[in-house]
Amino acid sequence: MNPYPGLGNLMKLSDAQTRSVSAENVYGEKGKGGMARMEPDHVPEEIARIGQVWKPNRSSRELGTKWKVRPCILLPKESTTTIMDVAGPGVIQHIWITVDDKFWRDLILRIYWDDETTPSVETPLGDFFCNGWRKRTNINALPICVNPSGGFNCYFPMPFRRRARVTIENRSPYEVGEFFYTINYSLQSVADDDAYFHAQFRRVNPVKYGDDVTILEATGKGNYAGTFLAWQQNSAAWWGEGELKVFLDGDGEYPTICGTGTEDYFGGAWCFAKENYSTPFLGYPYGHSEASWEAPAGSRHLLYRFHILDPIRFHQDIRVTIQALGWRSDFRYLPLQDDISSVAYWYQAEPHAPFPVLPDRLFLEVV
Repeated sequence: MNPYPGLGNLMKLSDAQTRSVSAENVYGEKGKGGMARMEPDHVPEEIARIGQVWKPNRSSRELGTKWKVRPCILLPKESTTTIMDVAGPGVIQHIWITVDDKFWRDLILRIYWDDETTPSVETPLGDFFCNGWRKRTNINALPICVNPSGGFNCYFPMPFRRRARVTIENRSPYEVGEFFYTINYSLQSVADDDAYFHAQFRRVNPVKYGDDVTILEATGKGNYAGTFLAWQQNSAAWWGEGELKVFLDGDGEYPTICGTGTEDYFGGAWCFAKENYSTPFLGYPYGHSEASWEAPAGSRHLLYRFHILDPIRFHQDIRVTIQALGWRSDFRYLPLQDDISSVAYWYQAEPHAPFPVLPDRLFLEVV
């Protein structure tokens, strides 16, 4: 048993080798960080090989090698850029990214493990980091932190055996001139029972009257690790009576896990009483006074729950849903037709079931 819970194995010596990829060292090679030179017409071999645009930092024009010549990259419009492509075995330990918030729904994060042809992670960048409305909200959770002013951080451990490849698709009609990133990882052995990290985005807008909203459908063996929701209510008053349900290993019409209400699943109670919170495992960080039974139509909310200490185990399949349910007159429940975006986070053995096709830019747009 680990005598220092929450601090990993900092006191243990290890044969693991620490590496880091960034614009200053795109392949995370030992002793090769900060080698860029102020030569606009000379594309370094490693930049050409990974397929990134070469653009030295003009502010460093009077400096040289070892200085801040390439702290960020340019993402061409309507294109995909690789930001990590390394051989394993290893474990991604920390991802840090920052970019202008107006691109948070236009930039699609994808992660591929071990030469798979379809990604295990596919989600708009902002939503992956629990920011779904193109407006920074600080997050103080254990696996996801968002800090002033727009620093995205992920601490989900992500093991890989043969290869880890991370890409960013820029769907906007504009180039993104300043995309900053660092991915810290460890070259080390991966145990046979270490599962692969997955994250999947969905949006339903509007919810069909009376339908449950699907957050995840997956097959295989694994652990459900978390839920993020960006929720816009399309009618007035309280919107969070819906129950989260988890159908496990062949459940039929009725689930094994059935919650008691939306705010209850995310660790709150009684309509959040107009209060926000962000804790290591649960949060309602955005919504303010719109959280109450007086909220006007169009109010927006962010919610997260991470199952770090209480992972939901599945052995054959899992389906996670939530209901859109509020109040109507005479103290009656009312099925709602809201705009709900979600990210499911989970670990499982490969192969994973095909993801639903990610909607196009116009459908994903926050307006």
